Amino acid sequence: MRFKIFLALVLCVASVGFAQDDSQSNLQPTIMVIPFTPKGADLRVNYEHNEWLRVAITKVKDAFDQRGVNTIDFRAKLKQLGNAEALQSEQKTSLKDDIIAISGADIYIEVEANINRSNSGNSVTVLMSAFNAFSGESYANKVSISPKFYTENYEKLIVKAVDEEVPNLLTTISEKFEDIRENGLTITLNGGVSEESDLKMDTEVDDMGSLLSDLLEEYIADNAYKGNYHLQGVSDTRMTFDQIKVPYKDDNGNSFRSTKFALDLRRFLRTNEIKASTTVVGNSITLTIQ
Repeated sequence: MRFKIFLALVLCVASVGFAQDDSQSNLQPTIMVIPFTPKGADLRVNYEHNEWLRVAITKVKDAFDQRGVNTIDFRAKLKQLGNAEALQSEQKTSLKDDIIAISGADIYIEVEANINRSNSGNSVTVLMSAFNAFSGESYANKVSISPKFYTENYEKLIVKAVDEEVPNLLTTISEKFEDIRENGLTITLNGGVSEESDLKMDTEVDDMGSLLSDLLEEYIADNAYKGNYHLQGVSDTRMTFDQIKVPYKDDNGNSFRSTKFALDLRRFLRTNEIKASTTVVGNSITLTIQ
């Protein structure tokens, strides 16, 4: 008989790695463990009425606590979202995103724990998949299987599975996150000209003979982290950058936000008497020249 328990860990990483020197000892990752709830189900009900889900959340949280990693209590963040009315069906699909947003997470980890019963003994398989909360980029995928025992003590089996693979998971995430600290995050920009606009990408927009596409590329080149970007293609009405590197933190030490990049781009275009609108979804920006 198999029972599935789904969790999600949210990792708020504030340093290059998880083992810092003295100068970075106060820069620790902050982890929040939350239950993954199937679409259409109530997250709070799922959490309160699933005993093994609560046990697994507690044990995963404990595994990070024991390794000196800061953790955030899921229940406190759930309360922070508001009263019971905020958790009705129309908000269920966005509740996970809301919790990630208020936690300020940089990384989230989806965890699945399968409890297996068999004639040769019982075991637990724990799958952990880490993703960048900003871009959705996959960081790590780990699978840990506890030894089989003739026992109904699934709490101990969960602990064995979690303790076996958590150190490897942290190491892999640390390596991935160091690359982000060094080379930046990735955003995309899809630029287009509205049907009502008199402009096209090959329209001259200044006295120097610069085309609209030139203006956009110059701005991206000047504002991409370490000048790293990739222009995928240009047509009369569209221009696509499938990779623009941006810093993990801004000059004030705040986490980078795509909305700020979009705002600065609109303001730049406005100084050139070009009106534009932007739509931001995660790390993807859609620019519409008006």
